[in-house]
Amino acid sequence: MKRLALLLVAVALLLPAAANAQLTMQMSNGWSFSFAGNVNAFWVFSKVNNSGPANSSVRTGLLPAFATFEAKGKEAGMNLGVHFGFAPQINNGGGVHDNFGNGTQAGAQIDMRQVYLTVGGQWGQILAGRELGLFSRQNILNDMTLFGVGAVGIGGGQGGGTTLGRIGYGYLYPNFDAQLTYSTRAGRPAQLSIGAFQPSNLQGERSPTTGLCTVPATCAFVVTKIPRVEAELTYNQKSGKNKYMFWAGGLWQSTSNAATAGQTASSVGGTAGVRGDFSDLSVVVTGYIGKGVGTTLLFGGGERAGTAATSTELRSSDGGYVQLGYTLNKKTTVGASWGFSRLKNNATAAPAGDGNELVRSNLYAYTLGIYHQWTKSLKLVFEGTQEGTTGQIGGLAPGTKQTDVSGGFMLFF
Repeated sequence: MKRLALLLVAVALLLPAAANAQLTMQMSNGWSFSFAGNVNAFWVFSKVNNSGPANSSVRTGLLPAFATFEAKGKEAGMNLGVHFGFAPQINNGGGVHDNFGNGTQAGAQIDMRQVYLTVGGQWGQILAGRELGLFSRQNILNDMTLFGVGAVGIGGGQGGGTTLGRIGYGYLYPNFDAQLTYSTRAGRPAQLSIGAFQPSNLQGERSPTTGLCTVPATCAFVVTKIPRVEAELTYNQKSGKNKYMFWAGGLWQSTSNAATAGQTASSVGGTAGVRGDFSDLSVVVTGYIGKGVGTTLLFGGGERAGTAATSTELRSSDGGYVQLGYTLNKKTTVGASWGFSRLKNNATAAPAGDGNELVRSNLYAYTLGIYHQWTKSLKLVFEGTQEGTTGQIGGLAPGTKQTDVSGGFMLFF
């Protein structure tokens, strides 16, 4: 490993020179080391309907900037690897500049999103560490706004960090979680992945401003005795110039409010999608359902109903999106998509539940985008999004809408 340490130092010194292409170095012991990633920056203008505020910002898009370091080798007939992924932002610490001494001139955030090792062979691969979750993974990877901005959140025009894309407007964000995941051998039409994940607390209502529980009793389910289970099945097929992809995934988690003799609630979720690429036309249709998984962010709050400390009544959620893309001259893709995410009340009478099955929140968004591959590595992106709500969420009145217009660059190396 001394060789690897020396190589890390060498790469650190060479980073400025490596900005235009991926750097791969081969070591004499059979190991290889590579450095790659992307940098992106977008101007984003947002305007809430009627007399609402208008804001401009310069920020990263849905996909953060990434700097990834990877080492691979083969020992005892096994393929070994380690991966580190740093995801920095270009925004100041508070999101924007101000004149009130609130510390917004602080440096940008660096998110350590990936830290994992892999062990593989003819039998498949084991991934151990922090990586993107399996549930909803394909939903976000096939979202065209991954290369742009998408939605920024109603009233969130001056926010820092990454944008939402279609997170909460068509699928749940899978997050980067600690996991032990097994995947069948790659390179075949079908691949199955199943993993044990660091479980999440099962919470009730949170304040939209502080993120803390508005009713302490609703945040009592914090005992996670066993890991969360997530799984994903993908199937790829090609016929001439046409390509097809199908995926399905699920999760299950058990959470209790006491180490012994307590109440236990089980969260479940399912998702599926299909993508077809027909010469220059691409079509994506995907959706999800869940109970006790929340909305927008997976296990991000609001999963449990009522105010009873021992209540196991959970809220249901669903959503999905459709997307069309057409490529002109092999370089410019014009895309359009629509999607929604809903969270429903629980029918059980209060205080254990909500007492009805009304839609608690419903966020939707329409997006039009132009994605031009200017060079092999440089992408030029323009997008327009209208996002809205037909339910009350985060203090927003039903019918609130916001228009987002953005343009920027993405450089992959």
